[in-house]
Amino acid sequence: MTLEVIPELGVEVPDDIGYLDLKKRLEAACATVKDLEVYGLDTSTLSDFDHEIAATLTNAYAEDPEKISRELTEQRMSALLTPSSVVLVSNLLDEFGRLVVTDSVKIRNLITNKLLIESDNEDAKVRLRALELLGKISDVGLFTEKREVTVTHQTSDELRETLRSKLAKLVGDEVIEDAVIIESE
Repeated sequence: MTLEVIPELGVEVPDDIGYLDLKKRLEAACATVKDLEVYGLDTSTLSDFDHEIAATLTNAYAEDPEKISRELTEQRMSALLTPSSVVLVSNLLDEFGRLVVTDSVKIRNLITNKLLIESDNEDAKVRLRALELLGKISDVGLFTEKREVTVTHQTSDELRETLRSKLAKLVGDEVIEDAVIIESE
């Protein structure tokens, strides 16, 4: 079955769309490629150029996602990327996002394990510092500074009476004639 696709050229992109992240654009393009695969588009073969472009885009996105998203216009994407490379780059960026989370958990565990090792150090300074840092780990929360705020609610009449008594202490025994206290509700 042959599918004839006739593109509409010169379609304007609305101004209200604004900034589109490269990862989002690639997800949309990848969805289009997946739809076209149903009609026989072959994306199984990747050239060395496809691999090179995918690696370059992934590295550039890792360094500065906003910059590469702005530089890689639709025209450049269509000139550089084949349907196979669109799928590859999209998959790489998805995997990259998962690896960052996985790696941060691994790094957290590594640091915690190193601190545990250092907590048995012969030098008291090193041992104490390692124990302090272990205590500051959010899971432990031993040395985290906590502040408690107490809020006392008072009625308007209680506040007026408190204010009158404080003013009386400041003024002393002096009598203020013609003083008017404006009460508003």
